[in-house]
Amino acid sequence: MSRFSKLSHVIWHCQYHIVWVPKYRYRILRDAIKEEVRKTIIIQSERLGCDIVELNIQEDHVHILRKVPPKISILRLMGTLFDGYSI
Repeated sequence: MSRFSKLSHVIWHCQYHIVWVPKYRYRILRDAIKEEVRKTIIIQSERLGCDIVELNIQEDHVHILRKVPPKISILRLMGTLFDGYSI
């Protein structure tokens, strides 16, 4: 399997390493909250047509490595992903 993906008119390889930190870096990403954040990230990624290469949720931050098609801007990606999360 190639690391490149294809659309009808382009071959692309766009990966973004996103680090998300709750306000004041509080250690709140545990148990039920951790699972809810994981589910939300996976659902929103599927909805946008993005692939999650790696997802790591710690108690005080989240690391996401995602393959994002070039038709989706990083602003739209982040806005859709974390809209409504103001922890």
